[in-house]
Amino acid sequence: MSTTDITKNPKWEAVIGLEVHAQIRTNSKLFCGCPITFGAEANSQTCPVCSGMPGTLPVINKKAVDLAIRLGLAIGSDIHDQSIFARKNYFYPDLPNGYQISQFDKPLCTGGGIWIEGKDVPRRWIRMTRIHMENDAGKSSHGEDGYSLVDLNRSGVALCEIVSEPDMRSPAEAMSYMKSLRSILRYTEVSDGNMEEGSFRCDANISVRPRGQKKLGTKTELKNMNSFRFVGQALNYEIQRHIDVLEAGGVIEQDTRLWDTRKQVSVFMRSKEDAHDYRYFPEPDLLPLRVSPERIEQVRATLPELADARSQRYQQEFSLPAYDAGVLTAEKALAEYFEAGAAELGGAPAKVKSLSNWIMGDVLRRCKDESLEVTAIPLPPHRLVQLIGLIDDDVISGKIAKKLFDALWEEDGDPMAIVTERGWVQVSDTGAIDEVISRILAAHPSEVEQFRGGKVKLKGFFVGQVMREMRGQGNPKLVNQRLSALLEGQD
Repeated sequence: MSTTDITKNPKWEAVIGLEVHAQIRTNSKLFCGCPITFGAEANSQTCPVCSGMPGTLPVINKKAVDLAIRLGLAIGSDIHDQSIFARKNYFYPDLPNGYQISQFDKPLCTGGGIWIEGKDVPRRWIRMTRIHMENDAGKSSHGEDGYSLVDLNRSGVALCEIVSEPDMRSPAEAMSYMKSLRSILRYTEVSDGNMEEGSFRCDANISVRPRGQKKLGTKTELKNMNSFRFVGQALNYEIQRHIDVLEAGGVIEQDTRLWDTRKQVSVFMRSKEDAHDYRYFPEPDLLPLRVSPERIEQVRATLPELADARSQRYQQEFSLPAYDAGVLTAEKALAEYFEAGAAELGGAPAKVKSLSNWIMGDVLRRCKDESLEVTAIPLPPHRLVQLIGLIDDDVISGKIAKKLFDALWEEDGDPMAIVTERGWVQVSDTGAIDEVISRILAAHPSEVEQFRGGKVKLKGFFVGQVMREMRGQGNPKLVNQRLSALLEGQD
C-alpha cells in the first residue's frame, strides 16, 4: 500500500481531528484520595471509590479542576461557569463501575485553538472543540495462557480530553499539533505529557473526500496511539486505505480500529459508537461544577509565558531565526537552559546564535544518544558559555571545542583549567606556526611546485599536514594566512 504525501494528491484530501487524553498532574485521583505512582505494585493504589464498590460517593479533586481551567485559558477557550458530569455507560472488564464519569453536553471548556508549525507544516491555526474532564479506566493484561489480569491503579486517574476540530489535512500537521499541545501541557504543568507512561494518548478521526468538496466523508477512528511516530504511520496507512477502498468502488464503514505497530496495519476493533450508544445521563452523585469569575482570574494569574509567545520574543530580542526559536522553546526546560546562557552572554545576538547552535547541535545530540530528559543535562549553561568564550578569544579551535564539550559533559570543571591541563590551548604564535609550515613545505617539495604551478587545491593538503603536526592546536585562521604567505613566497 502506498504512503505518498496526501497533501500532494491531486484528487483526494484528508480530514483529521484528534482527541487527546492527557493525565492531569495531581498527586491523587479525580474522585478519591488514592495516590498516583507509575509502576506501583498492581492494585496497590485503590480504595472502595476507584474500585467501584457499591454505596461509595465521588468527591471532586479541586486541583484537577484548577489545572483543567489553566489548560483552557492557555489555549484561549471559554471557561464555563457551570459544567455537568455525566455517566458514560459501557462495559470493559477494567471499568469497575460499568461506567466512566465524564462530561458530555456541558463541558468545562469550549473553543480556543493552537498554532502549529514545523519543517513540512506552514504556520496555521487549529481550532479546539472542547476540553472536558473524566476519570480513567484500569488496565487489562492479556496472558498467553488465556487469562487476563486487571490492575485498577489507573482507575479514577484524572484526565483532560482535548478535542480538536477536523482542521488537519495531513499526518505531518497532526504530529505538529500533538507536539504543540504537549508543549502547552508541559509549560503549564497541567500534565507531564509522558507518552511512555500513558500520560498523553491520542485517538484520531480520519476521513477523505474529493478535493473541493465541502461535505465530510465517512470517518474511522484510530484508538490509543502513544507516540508521534505511530500517529504518523497510522494516519498515513489509514488515509491510503480509505483512498484505495473508494477508488475501487467500495464504501468506508464507520468503525473503530487499532494500530498494529508490528504489522504496520490498522485492525478492526468494533463498530464506531455514537453518543446514544453510551446512554449518557447526569451523574447523580455529583452536583454541577460551578466556577466563579474570581477563581478563573486566580488561575489565569498562574499562567506562564507559553512556547509560541516565547518563540516570537526570541526572534525579536535575540534576532534568532524562527527555526532556532521553535526548537529552543519546544520544551520549557530547554528554553530555561537557553535563557540562562543568553543572560550570561548579555543577550548579544551573535553570541546568542552561537549558543543556540551548540544547544541545537551537540547538547540535543547527546541528550538523544543517551535518552536524557532536558532536565538531566549534566553540562551547566554557564560552562557552555565559558566554552564559547574560549573559542571567541582564540584560546581553542573549533575542533578542540568539541573535545572540551565532551569532557565537560562527563565531568563539571573550569573549561580554561581543563584546556590548560590537557595542553589544548590554541597556538596563535606566528613564529611557532611558521616553523611548522616551513618543515612541512621542505618535506613536500613536489607538492609545493605543483601548487605554485596552479594546482591551488593542494592548499588543503598542506593545512591538514600542519594541523596534524600541531595536534589540532594551531589557530586555523592564522595557519591559513601564513600558509598562503609562505607558499606564494610573500615572506
